[in-house]
Amino acid sequence: MPLVIGVTGSIATGKTGLCEHLVERWGAIHSDADKVVHRMFDPGKPGFDNAVKEFGDEIVGDDGYIDRKKVGAIVFGNPEAMGRWTRAIGNIADEIKSVIDGWRETLDDDQVAIMEAVNLIEAGYSGWCEQTWLAAAENDTAMRRMMARDNFNEDEAKQRLSSQRSWEDRAPASDHVFHNDGTLEDLMTEVDAEMERVVGLHKAGTLPKSVWFDWREKNPSPQRRPEAGSKAGDDA
Repeated sequence: MPLVIGVTGSIATGKTGLCEHLVERWGAIHSDADKVVHRMFDPGKPGFDNAVKEFGDEIVGDDGYIDRKKVGAIVFGNPEAMGRWTRAIGNIADEIKSVIDGWRETLDDDQVAIMEAVNLIEAGYSGWCEQTWLAAAENDTAMRRMMARDNFNEDEAKQRLSSQRSWEDRAPASDHVFHNDGTLEDLMTEVDAEMERVVGLHKAGTLPKSVWFDWREKNPSPQRRPEAGSKAGDDA
């Protein structure tokens, strides 16, 4: 079977850059759960009709697609609205699992596939991966990145951060935590070292079961609703 690694982390922690490096340096196959979800509310899909029914025509942009910024303005910091949004989209887990099942069926044993998802741990997607990796950053670091990268003002950055789960909450369910408060070079050096270790164990057939399974046994609560993710309207 291919090696499937789940990568998670809150906003501005560097998880997308980490995944891009795995694709470029290690030839990994990559899927962003956020993009999988987006296809669920394309025009003509049930998610589109449900979302418009729930929030009105004002969330539809001039191009006829759901405007994620408009949705984000409604749901960020509003758990009730976020719950309505996720219910409107439909069963995200089935869509994610179908992608991973496809990898299992088509990829070679020596290939690596990456599922990037904000709610990888909480939604249970980690259960379909050999490893769960967490990108982490302190709030001050994340705020600076958002303000520089997304042109957010301080209040907007704080609003996004207020809807995030802390990396400390996710660390017990993660096989490796990448603390990305330094340089990009530092992060990639650590990623390469961990990849060499994990790929070697996988090829030898000695890679331990992900710690996520033990975490889930100790935290058997029902699946939690996704948090507001790294981009407006991110539910995966």
